[in-house]
This record gives sequence, structure tokens and C-alpha cells, in this order.
Amino acid sequence: MWKTRIIALLILLAGIGVGYFDYQSQVNPESAFPFRLGLDLSGGVHLVYSADVSSIPKNEVADSMSALRDVIEQRVNLFGVSEPIVQVEQPGIFSSDADKNTYRLIVELPGVTDVDSAIKMIGATPVLEFKKERSAEATAAYQKALDEYKKKIDAGEQVTPSQVLIDGPYESTGLTGRFLESAKLEFDPTTREPMIALKFNKEGADLFASITKENVGKVIAIYLDGRPVSEPVVRQEIANGQAVISGGFNGKGGASEAKRQAHLLDSGALPIDKLELLSTQTVGPSLGGKAVAKGVMAGVWGLVLVAIFLVVWYRLPGFFAAVALGIYIALVLAIFKLIPVTLTAAGVAGFILSIGMAVDANVLIFERMKEELKEGNSRTESIKAGFSRAWLSIRDGNLSSLITAVILFWFGTSLIEGFALTFGIGILASMFSAIVVTRTFLVAIASNRDSRVLRFLFGTGFLK
Repeated sequence: MWKTRIIALLILLAGIGVGYFDYQSQVNPESAFPFRLGLDLSGGVHLVYSADVSSIPKNEVADSMSALRDVIEQRVNLFGVSEPIVQVEQPGIFSSDADKNTYRLIVELPGVTDVDSAIKMIGATPVLEFKKERSAEATAAYQKALDEYKKKIDAGEQVTPSQVLIDGPYESTGLTGRFLESAKLEFDPTTREPMIALKFNKEGADLFASITKENVGKVIAIYLDGRPVSEPVVRQEIANGQAVISGGFNGKGGASEAKRQAHLLDSGALPIDKLELLSTQTVGPSLGGKAVAKGVMAGVWGLVLVAIFLVVWYRLPGFFAAVALGIYIALVLAIFKLIPVTLTAAGVAGFILSIGMAVDANVLIFERMKEELKEGNSRTESIKAGFSRAWLSIRDGNLSSLITAVILFWFGTSLIEGFALTFGIGILASMFSAIVVTRTFLVAIASNRDSRVLRFLFGTGFLK
């Protein structure tokens, strides 16, 4: 008995600790674990793009869309957005054959107000360029411009970088992503080191041969959207239109880095027919703030009313069920922070609904306990039997709800996914709360002594 009471005390202290973590990480503006709010709660811009992949082989569609997503993420990061969300939405299994060639790219930009600039930056076709080292005269001009720029910055002047500085220490060769057929991860057959294999079309092969012939021993920098992706050194003239980038992927994670760069390079030559903006939705921060306030208020009132019902109807077991419910809420909120889960209005609704599922499990258990007590069993035996006999019903009910959550998450849109994810996490946590936490508390305080007070505390409803 004392062992169970110690465990119950530890669970209570752990629940208080988790609750304190939730509170402290939310009120502290420098916390590493704030709630991640969706656009409908925080305000911002929601963009939906349509990508036509009809000209891409089916086995390459996933990699191509992943590369496109990486490029868009880079552009969004350049836009200075805090915690943007860029995700690919595949056609549903029941889509028509024509629709199966159209993927959607969903971009969420919290806190963005300049919608036109965001659309302009995101919607442009990825630009892949091959640049060579500047000539001696051009390098001297670049260094002079750089020195002047630094002096003005140090003096506190507001200076716009010239095109010479933007281009960096390299200049254009005229070879761009439209000449590149593919960029793939391969492994050296001798050393098994990862490398990136480039393949150009006929026109690109001729241009690449000319460039490499003139720049043996020099760097040919590869830029994507104005940012360097790789800066390999030309070892010899390459006349067949096929080249490899090697030597920089030897360490831990080298293969992953090579694959990432290959996707980025390939994205500059994606055979996507068009990237079309389908819809734009702007949510003001005031509207998002009201949605958060209403969601929190709904959750608080729901929790208070449920706790009152449990205490009034089930008395002492109901009180400990309410305490377990509080621990459950603290645990789920901590999970939302640590994963992290992007909370939307639909996601908050899923979480509140899971609170009802947690209460439902307690109701089943307490009703089974009442039947055991009526049959003359002791309170300790009734508690254990109530939990064990109600478990099958709880398991089946929660399993069916979990299946529903998985189906919604798998086939639903991003809005439905948020609801399904929070609902599913809530169901799993509610099972732990009802089966482990509430049971431990009740067993810890159970007493087989017969008295009017104990009969009342373990009674049900308005009767003793």
C-alpha cells in the first residue's frame, strides 16, 4: 500500500512539474518551447500552389516535389519568416487521372504582411546558374566595391549593395538550369564515397565543355536562387556533358548532404510544366488573437464543468479523476510543445474533444466499480475489478477513435490533419491518464473500513 502511495505522490509531483514547464515555457518570451500556432491563430498568409508533374516519370515525382519544397523553403527563409511551414499535398486516392498529375504545395507564412512580395519571391521558377571566377580586372573591381561597401556600413550609412557585390566573386557563364537534365546521388565504384552526378543536354554539354576547358584548375560555382550550393574545382575539360561533384561528402552524414544538394541542383531544372498560385488567404493578428482567446476559454469552461460533474456525481473517485484529467492536459500540452505540433483552430477542437474521451473512460471505470461494490466486494477489490473489466470497452472505443484519427490524417487536407493529430495524441494520453494515473490514485487512498463517510465518498449520484 505504501509503495502505491509513493508512486501516486511521484505521479502527482511529475504532473505539477509538467504543468509548471507548460506555464514557464509559455510566459518566458525567450523559451525554446513555445506553442507553435497556425495561421488561423497567429495571423499571416496561407498560399496554395498547384504543380503540374505530368511530364515527370512517376518514380521521380516524390523526389522532384521534395526538391521543389526545399527551394521554396530557402526562399521563405530569405524572406525572414519565423517558423514557416512548407509542405507537399499529394492527390487523393480517389482523384481522377487528370488530378493525379497535379500536386499542391502549401506555404504558410506566420506574421507576414507584405503578401505581394511573398508571392513574387515564392512563385518564381527556381534559378540554377553555373558561374566562373572573375578575371583579374573584374576581381579587382569586386574587391574595391566590397571595401567601399564595408567602409560605408562601418560609418553607419544605409547602403544598397551593387550588382557587383550581389554577384560575388564569380561571374555568369550563361550555363543555367535549363541545360541540366539531372543531378543524382551516386557512389564512387572504387572508394564508395558519395558524389553528385550531373548530366547536361546536348546544348548544355557543348557549353559546359567550353567552360571547363577555359577554367581548368579554377572554381566553377553552382548557384541556386542567387546562393552558392557548391563550389567544385575543375580538374580537366569535360566534353561528354557528364560531370561529378566529389570530395566534399566524406564525413558523417556525407551521403545525406550529397543527396540534399543533388535535390537542390535538380530543382533548378525541374520538368514541372508550371507552378500556379491557386489561392491566397490572409489572416489578421487580431482575428487570430480572438480565436486563441475563445479556444482557451472554451477549454477552461469545458474542463471546469467536467470536473464539477465528476466530483458531484462520483465524489472521491471523481475528484481524483479530475486531478488525473489536469495531469493529462499538462502532459498533452507538453507533447504539443516538444514535438512540436502546429496548433490550429481545428487542432484545438481535436484536443478539447479528446478531453471528453478521457472522461468517458473514467465513467466506464466508475460504473463498473459501482456494480462491484453492489455485489458486496471490498473497495480495493472493486477498484481493481472495475479497471480490469472496463479495460476492454475502453480499449475498443479508443482504438476505433484512433483508426478514425489515422484515416483523417492520412487522407485529409492540412486543416483536417491538424485536427486528427491533436485528437490522436489526446486519445493516447487519455488512456494513460485513465488506466494508470486514476487507478494509482484510487488504489493509494482505498480503504476497506466500513463507515458512513467512506460509503458516501465512494457512492454515486445524489444517493449514499
